Amino acid sequence: MQYILILPVLFAAGMSLVDTTDGVLMLGAYGWAFIKPIRKLYYNLNITLVSVLIAFVIGGIEVLSIIGTKFGLTGGLWDFVAGLNFELIGVAIIGLLLGSWLISTLIYRWKGYDHLPVQARAKPTGPVVER
Repeated sequence: MQYILILPVLFAAGMSLVDTTDGVLMLGAYGWAFIKPIRKLYYNLNITLVSVLIAFVIGGIEVLSIIGTKFGLTGGLWDFVAGLNFELIGVAIIGLLLGSWLISTLIYRWKGYDHLPVQARAKPTGPVVER
């Protein structure tokens, strides 16, 4: 009877490891991005672009899968979509995110964006009117 608890314990241990690793990586990424305003902008643009592209691909796969199933379509594209391995797609997405982060970091350093001049906000020179 106690053997039935092995699977939930293994799942919890795996999720703890993955969530901790994700937290450490995101802490490093956010810490790097918020040191300078240009980094924050560059980081946000990169992550948003990659996230949108991944969302469109996954959404497209899901729509094609629903259409193929609903209308009983077979052949070429429909068989390909029906046979996709979503576990492999998940690993590919992780690889894509890591790869895009690495490439964008290399481009960021190669282009010298870290050395762009940053202007401080100008303070108002006129009288301050309080209401």
